[in-house]
Amino acid sequence: MVAEQMPISLVLGSGGARGITHIGVIKCLIDRGFDIRHISGSSMGALIGGIYAAGKLELYEEWICGLQRRDVLGLLDFSFSTRSLFKGERIIKVLKALIGDCNIEDLSIGFTAVATDVNEQREVWLNRGPLFDAVRASMAVPMVFSPVVKGKKLLVDGGLINPVPIAPTLHNHTALTIAVDLNAPQEQHANLDASEHKEASDEGTAGEIGETTSSSGYREVIGNYIGNLRRRSKFSEEGELSTFELVYKSMATVQTSMTHFKLAAYRPDLLVEVPRNLCTFFEFHRASELVEFGYRRTEETLARYERHAHI
Repeated sequence: MVAEQMPISLVLGSGGARGITHIGVIKCLIDRGFDIRHISGSSMGALIGGIYAAGKLELYEEWICGLQRRDVLGLLDFSFSTRSLFKGERIIKVLKALIGDCNIEDLSIGFTAVATDVNEQREVWLNRGPLFDAVRASMAVPMVFSPVVKGKKLLVDGGLINPVPIAPTLHNHTALTIAVDLNAPQEQHANLDASEHKEASDEGTAGEIGETTSSSGYREVIGNYIGNLRRRSKFSEEGELSTFELVYKSMATVQTSMTHFKLAAYRPDLLVEVPRNLCTFFEFHRASELVEFGYRRTEETLARYERHAHI
């Protein structure tokens, strides 16, 4: 399917590390000739969409695909407050240095980041002001990253209330609206499934962090904690959930339900579905695999659309 510069609106959903698949989605759409005129996104969707709108997606892809597990852990700034596990400021600082910041209204394409105002219990559309301020608010996952205070608003992850933010694109003058759902039903063969050797390697890396960083104490704790989430999640099918697992599974349940509701209210022309069991929340070190999956899944979706729409 070659779209011959067909103008589209692109909606990028929330879903932790699964959001890296958005890179593959965008690359496939560009290769097929689509002209992305507007992007709206929640959480990781806002991050990837904002970086693309800034014209730096290729640079970001090269950077994130080069990250090892220890590098990902190095981006996490542990919070000693009761509000969140991490502050979330270090990753934004690194991204600003890598990408450069700019105002949303100066971007060459339209962009809206969606966040949730927990004081007013409603979604907030951020389409003006510094790009990474909007991105930071949109990806403030409750209990994981600290919320963002903006005036009287207390902003957290947009995926809490709108995991697939189609509404901001409704008045765009484009031919198609393409949305990416990162909370689609589980698929039997979708999980990236690290080998036993890979898991053992990851656990070894977590143990080495204490020897290779100055902040050895808490980073080793974080490394082991995150590194064991996958194994503990399997065990938890028969045992009790940890506090973090309970929060994460609760968030995933809310996002899945909200996705069904939003897609029933606003149906895109084309929906790319990424199964929620593709990977765990923190597996950003598997970026190359995730990008490849996003590209392949978009190709498959476009092929089905072409058969039905005959474009």
